[in-house]
Amino acid sequence: MKHARIAWAGAVHDAILQDGQLELVTTAFKGKRLDFSEVVWLPPLAPMPPRRPRSVLALAINYADHAKELAFKPPEEPLAFPKSDASFIGHRASTVRPLDATNMHYECELAVVIGREARRVKKGDAYDFVRGYTVANDYAIRDYLENWYRPNLRVKNRDTCTPIGPWLVDAADIADPMKLALKTTVDGKVTQQGTTADMVFDVPTLIEYFTSFMTLYPGDVILTGTPDGVVDCPAGSHVVCEIEGIGVLENTIVHPNS
Repeated sequence: MKHARIAWAGAVHDAILQDGQLELVTTAFKGKRLDFSEVVWLPPLAPMPPRRPRSVLALAINYADHAKELAFKPPEEPLAFPKSDASFIGHRASTVRPLDATNMHYECELAVVIGREARRVKKGDAYDFVRGYTVANDYAIRDYLENWYRPNLRVKNRDTCTPIGPWLVDAADIADPMKLALKTTVDGKVTQQGTTADMVFDVPTLIEYFTSFMTLYPGDVILTGTPDGVVDCPAGSHVVCEIEGIGVLENTIVHPNS
């Protein structure tokens, strides 16, 4: 099943995809259906409990072709950096491009959402701890880059720079998350194509690695990296990231204060 969180009629609602429409599951409006254009899309992630912030772990250079594109050798262990979910925005929202940026590009990524407390998980059990999957676009402003391997905060943690959604797809509905096609278009032109099969470290390996030294909780997110084919996107660009079976995430880049 595909789940969404949306704003409609002055409130936030949970919804599911039914017959090409959003069907509300909020008690007061349960069963009501809305067209996609009637709502504001939010990140499809439930709020975290009080005093437990969401862990967002992102991978650098986790596709062999992307490493080659950047003239790097694939890493020997996962290269990860933390992000804040304050950078998350929903489907069809706008991302602000800094006025001084000369190289800002998208990164279409499979996002893994943890479903239950995970600590010292073995690879063979890893999928049992996955709630579902969604699409993320982990924008990077390369002007601020100091280290390709672990990007600093201004590269990867900017407000509005991580669109995510539109759907959270149940893990049970994805037969093999390591065999999904990824594609990005900019203003209708295909600029990036790849497959999750080319990840250097697959989803079970990442879950085993992270939980070997930290506990992951329901709602935590792993952004698994992007394949090659990233290009600079000026303000006004309409960027669409698509992952087979997961969804199509649309987003527009804007100038500040526009």
